[in-house]
Amino acid sequence: MQKKTLLIVDDEAEIRMLLKEYLELEGYRVVTAANAGEADRALADDPDLILLDVNMPGTDGLIWCEQIRDQVQTPILFLSARTEEEDRIKGFRAGGDDYILKPFSMEELSARIEAHLRREDRKEREKQQNREYSKGDLTVDFTGYRILKNGRDIGLTKMEFQIAELLFTNKGQVFTKEHIYEKVRGFDREADAAVITEHIRRIRLKLGAGKEQEYIETVWGVGYRWIG
Repeated sequence: MQKKTLLIVDDEAEIRMLLKEYLELEGYRVVTAANAGEADRALADDPDLILLDVNMPGTDGLIWCEQIRDQVQTPILFLSARTEEEDRIKGFRAGGDDYILKPFSMEELSARIEAHLRREDRKEREKQQNREYSKGDLTVDFTGYRILKNGRDIGLTKMEFQIAELLFTNKGQVFTKEHIYEKVRGFDREADAAVITEHIRRIRLKLGAGKEQEYIETVWGVGYRWIG
């Protein structure tokens, strides 16, 4: 099973290192950031959960959370020494999913992280059962064999959709052209890498790759993987 990625955003290096070491021992992949600017760049790692300090110089945690909330559906857990009820309310109104008071025990923090990730996994399973998945401007309709961008069908052929579905449902995993061909067309057929190359090109064109966001990454000398 692929490790869950956690993003820790805190201006105190000692706290970042302490949390990183502990959570890595718990089996997570951990990315850290010292401020909002670094946190913006770290979002490219597609974290499954964000631990966010409220008190940071420059753009504080509350403001940063508000700035990204419309684009990021990941659970955000605030870490703060502010104990007043008003402060907790501000955290939730900014888009936070939890508010953890400092100092906290590592065991409690780990338990809260696990609870939020379990909730996200349940939501993901429900989406799969409904056979439709939406993230950002993209909606994948598994039953209708179509992908919609900003609500409009991008017009994939059946084989193009099958390739996109294979990559999409195995996000981050690299597939060779031969493996894609075998998965889509069947093991009894001779693999044709050129066919897959052309289909990938068409899928990218229809997704509008390069204009706003790249969805399918070429791993040179190996194959392709979904990164959108």
